[in-house]
Amino acid sequence: MKIGIFGAGHMGSAMIKGWIKSGVVAPPDIIVQGGKRGTARELQQSLHFTLTNNVADFKAVDIIFLAVGTPAILPILKDLHEELDGLTIPIISVSAGVSVKEMQEITGQTYPIAQAIPNTPVQINQGMTGIVYPELISEDHQSTMNHSLTILGELMEITEDKIGIFGTLAGCGPAFVDVFMESLADGAVLNGMDRDMAYHVAAKMVSSAANLLLETGKHPGELKDGVTSPGGTTIKGVTALEKEGFRYATINAIDTIMKS
Repeated sequence: MKIGIFGAGHMGSAMIKGWIKSGVVAPPDIIVQGGKRGTARELQQSLHFTLTNNVADFKAVDIIFLAVGTPAILPILKDLHEELDGLTIPIISVSAGVSVKEMQEITGQTYPIAQAIPNTPVQINQGMTGIVYPELISEDHQSTMNHSLTILGELMEITEDKIGIFGTLAGCGPAFVDVFMESLADGAVLNGMDRDMAYHVAAKMVSSAANLLLETGKHPGELKDGVTSPGGTTIKGVTALEKEGFRYATINAIDTIMKS
């Protein structure tokens, strides 16, 4: 598979790293146009993908990703669509700010163009990506889109009205978990644990707890109840979290983003 991508910022570089890490896509088969800040050039030196400034090079790929800022999506799409000149190479935008319908005003309603919302764990092939397909899309084009994204982790079809909340939960959520893990480690360091060990234990605990939830299908509350014995240390810790408004702070973080 040959993949073209515009943009090598945080999300673009995460996707590039994921494709290469998977071993499914050879580095030279990833064609990147990376803007003017030099980020793509620096990344190319370590990852060895193909860097280009020629839009015509994207005619040779199987799928194209737009991983640029929202204001750049439509101008790039317009130039790209003109260059493709009748070719129907699937295009996926990873910007939440431009809808499929807006992009179809440039490409036409029958063009295979979609909107996807990945998160940064795609760089280790454990991402969670939501995708909005156009109303009209062939099985072959949808299969190409799916293959390129399932390499990076789990793919979930969502409706356009859920893009905002999906992006908030899946995209912003990792930062919340990072803050939680850092706080757990700080608490452990306060009580005598080595810093590196504390980070490792906190990260492994969060990872394994999440995997337990996914593999058992149990409600989070049920899993919590399973480790909170009467009068025990865990329920005392949970009570301290509740006293400090842990649940409300988490809910409010999601709600604040959605209202911003």
